Amino acid sequence: MSEESQYSEHPGGWIEWFCQLPQNQYLTEVDSEFIQDPNNYGHLIKQFNLFQQALQMIISSEQPDTLDLENEKFLELYTEASDIYGLLHQAFIQTPKGLAIMRERFLNGRFGHCPRVLCEKQNTIPIGLSESLKTSRIKVYCPRCKEAYAPRKSQADFDGAYFGRSFPMLLLLTYPDIHPKFTIQLGTELFTPFQPTLYGFKVRDERQIQQSSPQLQQQQQQQQIITEQTNGIIEKENHNQQEKQNAEQESKQSKKKKKNKNK
Repeated sequence: MSEESQYSEHPGGWIEWFCQLPQNQYLTEVDSEFIQDPNNYGHLIKQFNLFQQALQMIISSEQPDTLDLENEKFLELYTEASDIYGLLHQAFIQTPKGLAIMRERFLNGRFGHCPRVLCEKQNTIPIGLSESLKTSRIKVYCPRCKEAYAPRKSQADFDGAYFGRSFPMLLLLTYPDIHPKFTIQLGTELFTPFQPTLYGFKVRDERQIQQSSPQLQQQQQQQQIITEQTNGIIEKENHNQQEKQNAEQESKQSKKKKKNKNK
């Protein structure tokens, strides 16, 4: 039995329908007991005008139909229900149960892969750039290059607060065995501007903590040189490919002209 099937409740109804929407593929089904626990939703009540009605929609055993989705009042309630569920989802995936589900999904590549060639299709982790709603859309974090990217909208297109900024770091700290140990050359790594945080505190590499400032500066300079060299190689390859395409096109045009003359 997989961890996901072991821990996920699969209650059906609104929750199952909502998580199966194409743009919500990254979301998991939150346990109904977790949702109905006042300790988990108490701080959210004052943030929403229709909280109680929206909560009832979330735990409902019925799924919306086409007529519901065309009703303006229903859509207003649905919008609040979506955000309430998203914030509860953010809290649930930080519990041992939720982390176990997300670990399996990460290992199975359910959240996509890093677009960088040098990361060799490293599995990514969903991340929000803020814990608050309506600040940014969902992104994915690569634990190899330590950068955040926009996922395909066909896979995920919802508020980043549904995962929050601390989730990737919490998952990697809870399960250190899933953290990739990736280097381009011995003793060097890609240097990127994205700064991982855990509950607002910056997360630093162990090697950075152990080294002095001059050593860090030297390492960052080396990382920058490697990145520039890598970009130069990519640009050169693109230039060569463009020249090849131009030559092929000129050759085709030349053959076409000769063919027309022969006619």
